[in-house]
Amino acid sequence: MPEHNAKADSFDMLNSMQKEAVLCTEGPLLILAGAGSGKTRALTCRIAYLLEEKQVHPWNILAITFTNKAAGEMRERVDRLSREDAAGVWVSTFHSLCVRILRRHIEVLGYDTNFSIYDADDQKTVLKQVLKSMGADSRLFKERAVLSQISRAKDELISPEAMMKAAAGDFYQKKTAEIYQAYQERLKQNNALDFDDLICKTVELFQVSPQVLDYYQRRFQYIMVDEYQDTNTAQFELVRLLAGAHGNLCVVGDDDQSIYKFRGANVGNILHFEEAFPNARVIRLEQNYRSVQNILTAANEVIKNNRGRMDKTLWTANEEGDLVQLRQFDQGYEEADFIVRDILDHGYPLNTCAVLYRTNAQSRLLEEKCIAWNVPYRLVGGVNFYQRKEIKDVLAYLKTIANGRDDLASLRIVNVPKRGIGTASMGKLTVFASANGYSLYDAMLRVRAVPGMGKAAEKIGRFTDLIEGFRRKVQDPAYSLKQLIEDLLDQTGYRAELEAEEDAQGQTRLENVEELINKAVSYWESAQEPSLNGFLEEVALVADVDELDQDENRLTLMTLHGAKGLEFDNVYISGMEEGLFPSYRSLFSEDPGDLEEERRLCYVGITRAKRHLTLTAARSRMINGETRHSSLSRFISEIPPEFLQERRLTPRLSGVSRNPDTAETTDAGSTGGRPAQTSRAFTAGSAGFGGGKPAFGKTFTVEKSKTLSYQVGDQVRHVKFGHGVVLEIKDGARDYEVTVCFDTVGVKRMFASFAKLEKEE
Repeated sequence: MPEHNAKADSFDMLNSMQKEAVLCTEGPLLILAGAGSGKTRALTCRIAYLLEEKQVHPWNILAITFTNKAAGEMRERVDRLSREDAAGVWVSTFHSLCVRILRRHIEVLGYDTNFSIYDADDQKTVLKQVLKSMGADSRLFKERAVLSQISRAKDELISPEAMMKAAAGDFYQKKTAEIYQAYQERLKQNNALDFDDLICKTVELFQVSPQVLDYYQRRFQYIMVDEYQDTNTAQFELVRLLAGAHGNLCVVGDDDQSIYKFRGANVGNILHFEEAFPNARVIRLEQNYRSVQNILTAANEVIKNNRGRMDKTLWTANEEGDLVQLRQFDQGYEEADFIVRDILDHGYPLNTCAVLYRTNAQSRLLEEKCIAWNVPYRLVGGVNFYQRKEIKDVLAYLKTIANGRDDLASLRIVNVPKRGIGTASMGKLTVFASANGYSLYDAMLRVRAVPGMGKAAEKIGRFTDLIEGFRRKVQDPAYSLKQLIEDLLDQTGYRAELEAEEDAQGQTRLENVEELINKAVSYWESAQEPSLNGFLEEVALVADVDELDQDENRLTLMTLHGAKGLEFDNVYISGMEEGLFPSYRSLFSEDPGDLEEERRLCYVGITRAKRHLTLTAARSRMINGETRHSSLSRFISEIPPEFLQERRLTPRLSGVSRNPDTAETTDAGSTGGRPAQTSRAFTAGSAGFGGGKPAFGKTFTVEKSKTLSYQVGDQVRHVKFGHGVVLEIKDGARDYEVTVCFDTVGVKRMFASFAKLEKEE
């Protein structure tokens, strides 16, 4: 993100609508902030205005956003801008806010305050245990599907009991509700919460304890929520409860950037804000400071096709800029090769460029081309640093030291490195723990009381002695987190085990552990009150985008979902094909909102670009082991041709070779969208179009025509599929095989005699 200074954020630098948003401090307010419209500047100035002009105490202000990165940036800018002591302002993510509240009050709900926070892998492990203990059919109850249902239930504040009641006579839903109930019981037994629980349990805390709610309502007299379009029902209820006393709630968001429905986000929260909070004011921020006008026009023209939105139009005082570039290729790997070489040909600094795509699977070809052309890149959305085995091992040790009730953590490291503790011994220990109501670690402390443990009792005893020794050490404030991890690595033998691995993987794992130590040092030096629990909390809440360092000179590859909140000078959106983007699922969904969300995703992708935007597509692409043929995305057709500069490859004839560096150029900006009879050299691959399964499956007896009235490149019409362009004609023994790209259904192959195509003049 660009550097900011106090002057840039000062009140005098605000436009008229931003100033109005700053001065409107009382009552509910919706700031409808378009992409790149300076919402963070307006928010930070609003906080400074409350502190300096309204004389509001810092501790009476709460600002909530979604990522640690955004919260950190806001914190820094508030501190710079305000002459008052702004340190008391709570600036935090939803999850961090809830953790902070729960650390103080969760005992009301029957948990200890040193609870663990489980990530996705931990959740899967717990669910596996639950499914096994319940004897649930793993073919019917898939882990991923069940966890998704549980997550959606928590997003909607639906308890296991409520899910059970709603299931009525539905066997599957009733069983899922029982699994949900057992899953929650297992989490509580482990003194652990998953990410969804952090919000749900805070709402539950406020509902069951009016005293706790009253305390936070009195404390937070002015509440601001950023990225409000991404909130779910649980987050909405949390905010509603907190703002219940004073009503000074300011939410900032853009319904056109609501793209997280699959995570539970409810765009209705922003669309119906005025209904939920009567007498609310709405202020629109439409001036964009990020992009050139041609990029904004493309974004406006695409998004205006959505019906479920609040009207706004982005504009800028910046220059008009270049036209949006459109490139279409025969094959997916030609597309990837062009993107990487185009970046090199233009000489763009790599850290100013991003390649965005709809699905993670699209990254493979791009990665291969980056390697082939020796282009350094970063893949955002790959394996998170904190999900690597060696990191999870060390964190499991730290969790066991901090929270002895976390059975998952204890089970993970009791035999890491190898201590000769077998599964049979652990089975006996688990039975003993369950029979006596102990956590697994508490059972280990009593291992000599477990029948039939034999020599394993001594080995487990040495393990618990080690953990108890560390527990005593962390009570000393002078004992740093760095020293704890260093001692842990040495005394457990974990470091020695990594050093003994002589291959490159062992060295990489060791380097990862050393990077964790760097993270621990950074946390210890920057935290106001550093603690082991605080460190575990911070790493549990980290996200991929928080780790993105745009100063490092690498090309960024990431999904469109992952790009939200970021900006780049030069953006390439690949895979602009019907069925890929928008996805097939959205095209055939019964809910029209699914296609509208895909369009919002396109809008988000377009508005990430500051100076140059290139849209690319392939007419055929390997997906799930099969070649899929596609027409251009409908989102392309929604951009007026005068704002596009197109270059499409010439369709090639069967058996005729073609110079791979020659392409037909269509400059829609000067020819009204019709192909100009010019050519231009640019990089492309040399593989031919086709290779997929034909669109027909029967054999017909036909009478072959002597000639056809059309040829490759001609526009034709089909009685059912409508308008199309002829891509290929094969002269078969019995009939001509014609390949046509139709506007409505994409690419179709058919026999000429049955197709009865009519040439359009």
